Amino acid sequence: MGHVIGPYGVRGWVKVAPHTETTGALADYATWWLARGESEEGVAWRVESARTHGDSLVAKLAGIETREAAAALKGTLVAVPRDALPALDGDEIYLGDLVGMLVVNRLGETLGKVESVDSFGAHPVLRVAAGSGEVRLVPFVPAFVDAVDREAGRVDVDWGLDY
Repeated sequence: MGHVIGPYGVRGWVKVAPHTETTGALADYATWWLARGESEEGVAWRVESARTHGDSLVAKLAGIETREAAAALKGTLVAVPRDALPALDGDEIYLGDLVGMLVVNRLGETLGKVESVDSFGAHPVLRVAAGSGEVRLVPFVPAFVDAVDREAGRVDVDWGLDY
């Protein structure tokens, strides 16, 4: 749901770049899980205070009292327990659920698997990795995404192999 981009101030606060639709969404959770990478199991941290700060979030985590301790968290991923997230409507999906899905175009050609979902400002972008090491960036917008089948683990797109 975000990542720590560095310390904020001198009293142990951290600055977080949220990966959520609204900047302050992470502030609603009393506990965050921090991990160095997606394959690492996170460690739970109680959130003492959090608020939006421009297009980021600043937070005070229990046990982090100095700027140096906050700086040590730079680069960690911020997550919340899955069961703490709001329920989805029928056609909604959490972007993180797209990771690992197979991406297939209208011609039935497999482009690869979703490696990550990145955000560069305007809209999410699927980073699709082919077995050959080739990476495609596919905008996750209705103009290019025809369907997402959660059960089949598949994203159907209007995207050519040569794009």
